[in-house]
Amino acid sequence: MPPPRCAATTVVGVDGSGRSHRLAELAATFPGPVLDLPGRHEPARVWADRLATATHETLIVADDAHRLPGAVLCELAAAARRGVPMLVGRRPTIDRPELAELDEAVAGGATVVLEPLDVAGVAGLLGRLTGRRVPVSEAAHVHAVSAGRPAFVAALAVDLQDGQHRTVTPALVARIQRHLARSPGPVTGLARVLALRVEVADEVLAAAAGIAVAELAVLMRELRDSGWFTEAGETLVPAVAAAIRQEASPAERRRVHDAVATALVATRTSAVLAAEQLRAAQARTASAAAVYRRAGEQLRFTRPAEALAWFDDAVACGVEPSGMAASRAEAAALLGHPHSPDVPPGADPEGRLTLVAGAVAAHEGRAGRAADALLAAIAPGPVLAVPALVAVGRLGPARAAARTPAPASLLRLAEAALATGHPARALPLLIEAAEAVERAAPAVVLPDTPHALGALVAVTAGDQVTAEALLHRALSTTVGGPVSAVRHRLLLAWVRLRAGRYDTAAEELDRSADVALPGREALLRAALGAGLARRRGDLARMRRCWAGVEPILARGAVDLLQIEAVEELVITAARLRGHRRIEPVLGRLEQIVADLGAPPAWLVSTYWIRLQVAVVLEEPAAAERGAGALLGLARDAVAELGDRQLAQCAAAGLWAAVLRDEFEVPAVLAATTRLAEVELPWEGSRLAGQAALRVTDPVAARRLLEHARVLTGPAAEDATRAERRSAGLLSVREQTVARLVLAGRTHREIGAQLYISAKTVEHHVARIRAKLGADSRAELVAALHEALGAGAADGRLADSRGAIP
Repeated sequence: MPPPRCAATTVVGVDGSGRSHRLAELAATFPGPVLDLPGRHEPARVWADRLATATHETLIVADDAHRLPGAVLCELAAAARRGVPMLVGRRPTIDRPELAELDEAVAGGATVVLEPLDVAGVAGLLGRLTGRRVPVSEAAHVHAVSAGRPAFVAALAVDLQDGQHRTVTPALVARIQRHLARSPGPVTGLARVLALRVEVADEVLAAAAGIAVAELAVLMRELRDSGWFTEAGETLVPAVAAAIRQEASPAERRRVHDAVATALVATRTSAVLAAEQLRAAQARTASAAAVYRRAGEQLRFTRPAEALAWFDDAVACGVEPSGMAASRAEAAALLGHPHSPDVPPGADPEGRLTLVAGAVAAHEGRAGRAADALLAAIAPGPVLAVPALVAVGRLGPARAAARTPAPASLLRLAEAALATGHPARALPLLIEAAEAVERAAPAVVLPDTPHALGALVAVTAGDQVTAEALLHRALSTTVGGPVSAVRHRLLLAWVRLRAGRYDTAAEELDRSADVALPGREALLRAALGAGLARRRGDLARMRRCWAGVEPILARGAVDLLQIEAVEELVITAARLRGHRRIEPVLGRLEQIVADLGAPPAWLVSTYWIRLQVAVVLEEPAAAERGAGALLGLARDAVAELGDRQLAQCAAAGLWAAVLRDEFEVPAVLAATTRLAEVELPWEGSRLAGQAALRVTDPVAARRLLEHARVLTGPAAEDATRAERRSAGLLSVREQTVARLVLAGRTHREIGAQLYISAKTVEHHVARIRAKLGADSRAELVAALHEALGAGAADGRLADSRGAIP
């Protein structure tokens, strides 16, 4: 005779998933009597007798079967095998032989597995509980904090009636308190630690909860079956964690934080995690101070702002500030906020403060002072000094310093710096050094990064692509810390400016508009601003940039790698007739190049600056001298020059010819095209534009101006015209009006004297303002004094050629 068909249904789900509710729904469909099995409230033998005599006419409902005595479970299994109808509700874990026997006995019946509610399910349940339609945003919030557990959703539903969205409610706290009160001590202790939501290893978790690691798996399973974990893993449901934290007293919360911190310290886990727990516990003990200090030391190179905060906590606990002076100085320097701590003699035995002082001097743009400080420091100070030594022309000491002990990544940087005199040779070495520094854990404040040095050398070599790639890598890897990030962004703007991408250069420049910068970056920012203003023909902005940078240049602290930034500023000064004040700076750069043995690539840079000044001032004799020097280099040192330098040398001869009015249009077009090819499109457009302003053939003029527009856009032509006008090319009538303005005459008085209307005088003055880039009357008067004083005597103010058709 075959065994009777199993008439049992099993409902499986964690606590709070709605097991009892589902059992009640299923029991309501049974046509006969229903017998609930309370289990814990009556002796097991009573229920054993009832189950032994149970018939097919009565439905047995066994909720929380995992809690029933073993004897009752065995009788349930026997009844199920006889075909007695029953509903069984249990947790997912089968942890006893008797429960396994029952599960096997009902295996032939139906099984319902309760999953968490989705957002739609949460919205439906909330709607039934609150009697209103619940918006999706509210349902999504409740779903996120409850993990879709119906019991937690119900506990949170009260808040939705008045439009609040709290994560914890009194109903939820009460539910959690009841559960903790019924739970064994180890489960409660573990839950309180997990409520901190700190990701730690099992050994730390067990130590903090005061249990053995071997017990951890059993207790974690208990919490999982309680419905307190999310589906993703062993993380408490957000609302449960918040309720546990809220129901604990402040003293209890501090005790748990301290326990976690103690366990972290004992297991040598991250000091930062331990410090965070101690801070939450408001710990101010000597042991806490040691952890705070360790956290600061751990973060000083990677997260310097946080490191300083941990050092402050250590000081608040009584640590002597001088003992952390070097570490604080390192973090501050990386943030661009250097300070000079008051350190007693002997308080810096490792010499780290000297290393920081050298790096900070480099950030300030004082390469010579940086080199001296780093040479006097402990290793790796001398090796770090090599780029600065080369930049100021001290090649012999640089070679000696490069042979001192240092990490491999810094030795790579020193090797690359020694090759700086030959940009094409240095660039691959700088790329290799950048890769090495990225791989190495930071241990010192870098005076400069190989990425920044590589970008500057790449610009000199006419390799914009490599320059941008290095800078993007530096920004993505955060090499050099926040202070270097500012430098890398400014250099990125510089590369784009030189390549003719003015809008993107302006965007990068705007990022640092309101940031206080160290001297090196302040100089670069001023050069960027002046370069953008010059390319747009904005004389007023050029004056503002020059006024800001002149005090920086007055220090005379410039180095080889600033030579192109100085070029922008020298040309700006020439436009403003203030180039004589910058002559010592240019002379210093020329001396550095000479001290390095006059490498041809850098000689081209110094001669080029002289040529550009002569072009701006329209001094043909000076332009001839500069062009002659560059053409001589192209003839005598062609093997040591790159494409960029050769293009500059070729363009120099054409520029001198343009100033003599002795040039061929095809030669100018060829030279300007070559300049654009080596990432000097602006210089090419200026040469084409100036040739256009001097040629007498209208067709040739239009051809040259169109070529200038192709190189850098319409702004090139406009800026070239503005440069010519602002250099003093006012018309005769405008000169006359200008002198009367300087004499203090009104528009009406000027009109009466010149037999024109006051409105016409107003138009003349407006054009003069535009030509001279004057935004205010004060700027106009100053510009007129400068322009009329510079050119009135020899008649150079008048544009005798007239307009180009």
